[in-house]
Amino acid sequence: MGQVWIEAALNGPWTRQKQKGIPIAVEDIVADGIAAAEAGAAIVHAHAYDVTTGRQKDDWEIYARIIEGIRAKVDVIVYPTIPSPGLGQEQDTNRFGHTLELAKRGLIEWAVIDPGSVHITRFDDLAHGGVYMNPHEDIMEGMRIARAYNVHPSYAVYEPGFTRLGAALAKIAPPSPTPIYRFMFSDEFAWGFPPRDKYLDIHLDLLAETAPGAPWMIAGLGVDITPLISHTVARGGHVRVGLEDARWGCSDTNAALVKDAVARVRKAGGEPATTAEVRAVLRAMDVERRASS
Repeated sequence: MGQVWIEAALNGPWTRQKQKGIPIAVEDIVADGIAAAEAGAAIVHAHAYDVTTGRQKDDWEIYARIIEGIRAKVDVIVYPTIPSPGLGQEQDTNRFGHTLELAKRGLIEWAVIDPGSVHITRFDDLAHGGVYMNPHEDIMEGMRIARAYNVHPSYAVYEPGFTRLGAALAKIAPPSPTPIYRFMFSDEFAWGFPPRDKYLDIHLDLLAETAPGAPWMIAGLGVDITPLISHTVARGGHVRVGLEDARWGCSDTNAALVKDAVARVRKAGGEPATTAEVRAVLRAMDVERRASS
């Protein structure tokens, strides 16, 4: 037990039709990000939106306004998502175009690079669904950007194969900056594991074989992740909460979800890490990875 990283996922791709409380406008996303950081989050994840359509829009200039707006008030890691056309999201350019532009400008420290594809459908709407597609060329482009601009891959691990591929790609010489393995649990969606201690242990057994000592956190979609926090703290992991991940119809704010996570982490014997502490751990891991390669 020790320092626990807390990440706040502010909105996701859901639109307000599915998650009414999410921030959409830049100023609202900035305000939520600042509030989440002040509540104890060291990391903030956000999706940019077109306020005229209410849909996700992955424009680097919108993300730059969000990142700069949040970091003008709080020192926190802020990173964007990537589009998912297979789930009906618009894609103006290549999927990592905005990631590259933000990385070139030194605005991001982490990037979503998900090493695999997964079928997405909800148990309450099995007649509909789609594929969250991450073609190999897209994954390799994300890893190229990570290496070129010293950006940490943030892997969403929907299924165990994501861990195996992510670990293998990160080891290709020269090694990438240290990836963060984010184990995705779900109740409302028909993929992965529900949030139970025994299933987290399965993820951790595989991670120990493929990427021993790698930083990891619990997260999910359509799920209450809090039952896993105590076991996560005991196993040395980190926690993501927020309206992107919460069950649809959640009435809490992002700040309230972070405050609750902070209280649960402390009750379990951990202490929320500062952003400076997160960066320091990752720098030390990067040095070790380079030395051992």
